[in-house]
Amino acid sequence: MHTDIKKLFREVAPAVDFCSLRVLREASEQLMVRHEIPQPVVFREDIGGMVTVIDRGGLGYAATSDLSREGLRRAVEDATEWAKRSAGRAVTNFTAIEQPHPTGHYETPVRAPWQSMPMAQKMDILRQECKRLRTEEKIVDSVASFWYTEAESRFIAADGSEATQRLFHLIPVLSATANKGTETQTRTLGGRGYCQQGGLEVLETVRFRELAPQIATEALALLDAPNCPSGKLDLLLDPDQMILQIHESIGHPLELDRILGDERNYAGTSFVTPEMIGTYQYGSKLLNITFDPSRREQFATYGFDDEGQPAKREFIIKDGILVRALGGTTSRGRSGIPGVANARASGWNRPPIDRMANLNLEPGDSTLEQMIAAVEDGVYMKANRSWSIDDSRNKFQFGCEWARRIEKGKLTTLLKNPNYRGISATFWRNLKLVANASTLQIMGTPYCGKGEPNQMVRVGHAAPACLFAGVDVFGGE
Repeated sequence: MHTDIKKLFREVAPAVDFCSLRVLREASEQLMVRHEIPQPVVFREDIGGMVTVIDRGGLGYAATSDLSREGLRRAVEDATEWAKRSAGRAVTNFTAIEQPHPTGHYETPVRAPWQSMPMAQKMDILRQECKRLRTEEKIVDSVASFWYTEAESRFIAADGSEATQRLFHLIPVLSATANKGTETQTRTLGGRGYCQQGGLEVLETVRFRELAPQIATEALALLDAPNCPSGKLDLLLDPDQMILQIHESIGHPLELDRILGDERNYAGTSFVTPEMIGTYQYGSKLLNITFDPSRREQFATYGFDDEGQPAKREFIIKDGILVRALGGTTSRGRSGIPGVANARASGWNRPPIDRMANLNLEPGDSTLEQMIAAVEDGVYMKANRSWSIDDSRNKFQFGCEWARRIEKGKLTTLLKNPNYRGISATFWRNLKLVANASTLQIMGTPYCGKGEPNQMVRVGHAAPACLFAGVDVFGGE
């Protein structure tokens, strides 16, 4: 990627307090077969750079797709002008915040490169799995798809420090929709949450070539299932629903720029306040949440964030107590609140803001069988299909694809249209049991949205099954 870009940048870098260039090249392929019909293959490639200038307390950005010397010179001039105009008028003195000076390289480990298999063979796999989803006429829609992305980035500071990264992402999807009369039900491969870093070995990890018949069978069975009952019940959530629960009611409320009010006019604020950091009882003592870039197969693993800060594993919530927020270098420097290396941008033409990356719930010591046996009257739900949460990320209502009743410690009736609701500030305190690592699933989503203009980024979540006491559960029509 532009081997002379560092030389060109240093030639045009201005004499200011701090100046950096982040260059990103991202290329992707999307392959899909729908109801046994191959869909048009989508190829995308994008490259450009973002210049950041800090000077006399001000901060300025300027992006460019012109990575020639002249293009970089114009971007540097624009960023410098914005820094000059914002000096003394911004929420903080940016010069007073110590910036990272990264050095190093990070790369996703890959066992079976995406390019090692011809496209025709990948399409054959998708055709075969799509056909296996369409087991009978009641399956009215079926989808098998791959979404592969490789991202190559360079962070260069004017002082000569530099960090480079190469990341490879794969999202395999299986989905079957069944219909009978007015009833329609859909089951998917992990709620479309099996997003990981790596190559084609991910398909083996998520059992892509095994699960199509089971997904179709479960969608058909839901057509004749009764609705989920309503009431205050114990709730057992599988990892493919836990990832949404963690994302919406822990991840977003703990983004430090949201706590500081920056997102209030767009994506909402947070029920968490700065005074809560270090003392607030977020959940029961079984709740342990980590920001974890050390799982190399996880979807949002990286070596450095987009401000150049080296990433390392940190506890966000320890034994139920909130110990730090999700805030990058700028938010930490501005507020004095402990954070992590999570300043991220969705592309080369967006500035980094505080985002979740890999936010995981650590395993406990219960088996799934022990958790089911511990329930007198409850519901076991899998795979998210709907979500709604208020603009302070507190009150929420989520729906799942699949459920089973738990009665007197046994799994009983299959249930359709299961939903539950709660309040973040109290829901996690009712965490009753956490499963051991045998149920842990490493998942994620490519669709975490935030910022204005909107920035869509990849997020990873790993979680075991979890049991909550006394949750407001209800069905739907």
